[in-house]
Amino acid sequence: MTASARRATQGPAEPPGGPEDRVPGLLRALRSIGAGAELRPALDRICRTAAELTGARYAAIGVLDPEGGGLGDFVAHGVAPETEEAIGRPPDGRSGLLGALIHDPAPLLLDELTADPRSVGFPPGHPSMRTFLGVPIRERGEVFGNLYLAEKHGGQGFSEEDLHLAHVLATEAGIAVGTARLYTRARRRERWIDGAVAVTTQLLAGEDADEALAVVAEQAMSLAEAAAGVVLLPEQGGGLEIVAVSTPPVPSAEGTGAPPGPGDWLSGAAGTPRSAQGAATRAELLGVVVPARTPAVRMLLAGETVLVADSATDPRLAGSRLAGRFGPGLLLPLSSGGRVLGALALPRAGGARRFTPEDLTLATRFAAQAALALMAAEAQRARERLAVLEDRDRIARDLHDLVIQRLFTTGMLLESAQLHSAAAGVREGVGRAVGELDVTIQEIRSAVFALRQGPADEPAALGTRVLREIAMAAVPLGFAPSHRFTGPVDEGVGELTGKNLIAALREALSNAFRHARASRIEVAVDAAARLPDGTPAVLLSVGDDGIGLPDGGRRSGLGNLARRAESLGGSSWTGPGIGTEGRGTTVFWQAPLEVPGA
Repeated sequence: MTASARRATQGPAEPPGGPEDRVPGLLRALRSIGAGAELRPALDRICRTAAELTGARYAAIGVLDPEGGGLGDFVAHGVAPETEEAIGRPPDGRSGLLGALIHDPAPLLLDELTADPRSVGFPPGHPSMRTFLGVPIRERGEVFGNLYLAEKHGGQGFSEEDLHLAHVLATEAGIAVGTARLYTRARRRERWIDGAVAVTTQLLAGEDADEALAVVAEQAMSLAEAAAGVVLLPEQGGGLEIVAVSTPPVPSAEGTGAPPGPGDWLSGAAGTPRSAQGAATRAELLGVVVPARTPAVRMLLAGETVLVADSATDPRLAGSRLAGRFGPGLLLPLSSGGRVLGALALPRAGGARRFTPEDLTLATRFAAQAALALMAAEAQRARERLAVLEDRDRIARDLHDLVIQRLFTTGMLLESAQLHSAAAGVREGVGRAVGELDVTIQEIRSAVFALRQGPADEPAALGTRVLREIAMAAVPLGFAPSHRFTGPVDEGVGELTGKNLIAALREALSNAFRHARASRIEVAVDAAARLPDGTPAVLLSVGDDGIGLPDGGRRSGLGNLARRAESLGGSSWTGPGIGTEGRGTTVFWQAPLEVPGA
């Protein structure tokens, strides 16, 4: 509870009758006290009842701050509004007689308050008091505060009967305070559970990953009553990168001119709206990398929680952008199954209350649930990607095993018809049709490779693409061609040259399958070659042990290879094969490693 005071119902306290006359009034009072569920009205009624039954002019209840260090709440009865205003701030219980009762919670009866050496620290305007009675408020052995009575009617001292009545009422106050705190804790736990459910629902809904992380930051900030919620994920350098920042929403009374609270880091300079300042803070923090050398980062990545009393003085934040920016803070690892997925930072404004052990427990459970939901969402997205890739692979197989094979068969039938046709026009038309089929087959194979690569994959290295072409050609050939790489194939060959080299390899392997009748094919890629003028180049050779190039046979495929090389400033030619006595054919294709302007 925040330190505050509230005046209970006014009215003069008249002295009651004998002890036996007080019992019915006490019973009625106890029934009325327990009639409501709210704490403050219950404490008001206890103060009023205590004053009426004991004949005290003033009554008050001081409730201890659950975090320690004095009074967190103060309820008074019998003080006029103008007197209350003159007194100003309510007592904090850190000194004087009230402080002594907090440190030594025992009943106290004083006939002359001013004679007690502990009676110091009364502010100006405080009403005069002589007689005093104080009893601790306990519930199940825990002290919640004290009940104070002063100025018994007629100037008399408080009696033992008054003390017994005060004990009864203090017990009732202890029940009320204990119940209220239990209710508050239950509500707080319920809110944390609801927040964890909201995060889990959002993550498993399959929304954008950035949006899901923003939900984690927003929910955690709201539940922890923090000045911001920050989600950090590991980055390649070993540090933690800020990937989501949530700041409080702009209040409806924005622009009323109310001054910002002390240490409110969101308020910014005078005249700067909190909405603009919050947006600037998010923009300033997003993408910031907290380096691995920061002690707090090492602790988080090791799965440890970091509880910060003050970010300005905590050495574990030294060297980070979070140091000195906030007040108390809580840094939690997002870990599940021994794996740290990231971290959650919950800083509070400078001067705000520190995180309690209960806050730490609830926030830790939330972080564990959020990490579990992150892993579940990641696994779900992986399953969805796998399903897409499996479908793409099925389509690729169908294209390769069915469509391409049928096109190959059609092309071979057309070539056979071309050889047996007597009409020159027919032969020429069939040749063009076969050429179109070759182009179509190449385009389909390119689509197959694209399908199998996956949309999110980075382009494969040149050596990998060469191996893919060789593996694809092994299916129609019935055997796997051998291969050899020389020089920096992956690093040295430019992208444009690499794409054309793959197309040339595809063309050469296709020609070998359709025409060479080979039983062995060797593929070599040399990235340390040079053009006749000395320019660094890559040389592709595809050699077979087939029947060689027939006299008068079609040369359209070789022409395509030559044109492709010449467009890059290279060349293409043929030579002896790899069979006995040079049997077969070797196709050479050469181009510069890097094409100017590409």
